[in-house]
Amino acid sequence: MAMAMALAALLPCPCVLCGMHGREALCPPCRAQFFGAPAAARCPVCADPLPAGCAVLKCGACVVRHPAFDATVVAAPYAMPWDRLVLELKFGGQLAHARLFAELLADAARGVLGLTLPALLCPVPLGPGRLAERGFNQALEIARPLGRLLGIAVAPRLAERVQETSAQSKLHGGRRRANVAHVFAVPERALVEGRHVGIVDDVMSSGQTLGELAAVLKRHGAARVTNFVFARTPPQRGEQ
Repeated sequence: MAMAMALAALLPCPCVLCGMHGREALCPPCRAQFFGAPAAARCPVCADPLPAGCAVLKCGACVVRHPAFDATVVAAPYAMPWDRLVLELKFGGQLAHARLFAELLADAARGVLGLTLPALLCPVPLGPGRLAERGFNQALEIARPLGRLLGIAVAPRLAERVQETSAQSKLHGGRRRANVAHVFAVPERALVEGRHVGIVDDVMSSGQTLGELAAVLKRHGAARVTNFVFARTPPQRGEQ
């Protein structure tokens, strides 16, 4: 295993975006192109993009109805070219993308002024059927390297999905909320009570799944919940 890792570090690999050979999954030119400029302003709670020059502390939706989670860290918008990589991970089994997502998320977290890191990371769980079909949980594949990079313990079974649900991407509005209602459980309250928990997932759109899981964690005594999500899709108005 050690020899394989050493060889992987020495052998060139193609950049996931442009295909240029190097020693990193994202080559320096692509990294500079997509992450060289200061990040766009986002609401610190839901990570929804804020208008340019906006000086408010959080978006209007979070002021009116604060979600169960307290903060959200994202690495990239869910747009070209990142949407392709997310789909390749989730449906194509390109697990190397998860390590890249974790690296970019860790960089984003380090760039958030005053961010308090959680005590442990909880990947959004899949139901048994979806897990058997896919063969892996993309949230867990991101959480493991993210935990190593940030020095945070990962708790793969901190929460569980107690019933199968339809894909959130196929639903809208109230159907999204109903789809994830009462689907999560926390088997051991003692692991959660009084602690800051970080939820890890690949994509955040309406925030309903993350909000429901955060609410369950809070009901089991979590002191604070922060989302760590690779890509953020701006929610449709009224879906926050």
